[in-house]
Amino acid sequence: METAHMSDPESVRALFVDIGGVLGTNGWDSDSREAAVEHFGLDAKDIDSRHRLMFELFETGKISWHDYLERVVFDVPRPFTEDDFTQFVLSRSHVFPDMIELLREVKRNHELKVVVVSNEGRELTEYRLKLFGLAAVVDIFVCSCFVHLRKPDIEIFQMACDLSHVAPQEVVYIEDREMFVEVAATIGIRGIVHKGVDSTRAALAEMGLFDRPAAFVA
Repeated sequence: METAHMSDPESVRALFVDIGGVLGTNGWDSDSREAAVEHFGLDAKDIDSRHRLMFELFETGKISWHDYLERVVFDVPRPFTEDDFTQFVLSRSHVFPDMIELLREVKRNHELKVVVVSNEGRELTEYRLKLFGLAAVVDIFVCSCFVHLRKPDIEIFQMACDLSHVAPQEVVYIEDREMFVEVAATIGIRGIVHKGVDSTRAALAEMGLFDRPAAFVA
């Protein structure tokens, strides 16, 4: 599944886009937690159990990164500091410049609003927005830590539509998790399941939102 269906480019007024896995690496995901467990010599089962109890509160902005770490990692004395741990987590964030440029080009060529719809805690979100330079290309940030909703709650997609003053049918949504695309489709949002810059560019071309690459010219 790459696109929900074909689209008239004149009917599209906004691009919704995820951050982690689309515009850059993921933030505090399972791979990062596994890497942190190995790097700091933690008990994987204990960390995972505690994380599952606390991550929704963190992602929806109801507790801080400090509070999250106090309950998940620093529930017992550790031979490293909170700053050591945080810097390790932050060091795993890397931007995908080709996707940022693709987004910028589509926005410019079709005068679209660009709206981030992302799940992440506040401190990591703020760091990553600055690191990736997203303020230069994104118009509205509908991040779980800001709006106290998280995907796959359908309300976060409706809120993104309301804040950007577009109907769901006027949106194309780029997201690497297929289930989130499927949920958004229930209110009429057309989606692209992101697997890489080339396939997403081709999907946008099918929707009339990007010049068709030479390989796709009949």
